[in-house]
Amino acid sequence: MTARTVDRLAAGPADRARGSVWAGAVGRLLPGLVLCCLITGAAQALQAGEESLTGHPYLEALVLAILLGTALRTAWVPGARFKAGIAFSAKQVLEVAVTLLGASVSLGAILASGPALLAGIVGAVALTILASCALCRALGLPVRMALLIACGNAICGNSAIAAVAPVIGADGRDVAAAIAFTAVLGVLMVLGLPLLVPLAGFSEHQYGVLAGMTVYAVPQVLAATVPVGALATQVGTLVKLVRVLMLGPVVVALSLIAPRLPAAGATGKAAPGRLGFSRLVPWFILGFLALASLRSLGLIPDGWVGPLARIAGVLTIVSMAALGLGVDVRVLAQVGGRVTLAVTASLAVLLAIAVLLIRALAIG
Repeated sequence: MTARTVDRLAAGPADRARGSVWAGAVGRLLPGLVLCCLITGAAQALQAGEESLTGHPYLEALVLAILLGTALRTAWVPGARFKAGIAFSAKQVLEVAVTLLGASVSLGAILASGPALLAGIVGAVALTILASCALCRALGLPVRMALLIACGNAICGNSAIAAVAPVIGADGRDVAAAIAFTAVLGVLMVLGLPLLVPLAGFSEHQYGVLAGMTVYAVPQVLAATVPVGALATQVGTLVKLVRVLMLGPVVVALSLIAPRLPAAGATGKAAPGRLGFSRLVPWFILGFLALASLRSLGLIPDGWVGPLARIAGVLTIVSMAALGLGVDVRVLAQVGGRVTLAVTASLAVLLAIAVLLIRALAIG
């Protein structure tokens, strides 16, 4: 027997053991992952149906996924074999999605819009987060729920909520509640915001800034501005992209204060302790900033941006389906009144700040 044969025989059991571990991990994750993917497919099909009937989706697949997951969870409680895959989809899949979003951010294109408007948007986002969080806390909402609502309203709705949640350790029920109520107001904003053009006498330019500052998602900005005019659409999209860019710095800032937040379900301060860098700045935030930097330096080809953004979008929908599957509707009903009031008040603050920004910069 040769030495090579002996090595192969000795390595065989170890290789088989590693293969068994991987197979076991995949076996544990697969049922829950498949369930989340099926819900994702159904949500995308419903969005496609909306687009074919109305020209644009009033409810995006991301929102539909969490609603479908919640409906399924209401009618049927997933068994133990689904739990690992659902948990993996809600956390790790979402973290990968947030990382890939960085490839869509170009710092150069943002800086070209002018320093005054850029500074105004940054200040408005920061002020909205602080004011909204204070409002939510005054209404008695937990600090993590307050941060979710504040960041969702100030930055980019569902995507911001989904990105902030793992950083601050938010409960899945809080995430689902914030997204559900924010989604309802997002649709109402798309339908009602154009009415402000004749009522407030806004020009197309002014309305574009207002829409970009207040509407949650980029597709919703398009839906809210296309009926008004091409200039409103261009300006609204630009302002909205600047708001989206704020997601990275805000999440990094939250990762620094997250260890000081009260423990979930507690009223006291979190226990102090030494935290490593990976706890202070999660890996997926570093990934997001790294890809954004590479994109800004032109090291990510333009042809890659679209596919990476689509992959990130699909992964986010999968994670939202997982969050929906963890929602107990009875819990949502218990917090619904306060959350609805908090989201509405936060949105009113954002509208007021956006109008003040338009007036302060003398946007014509």
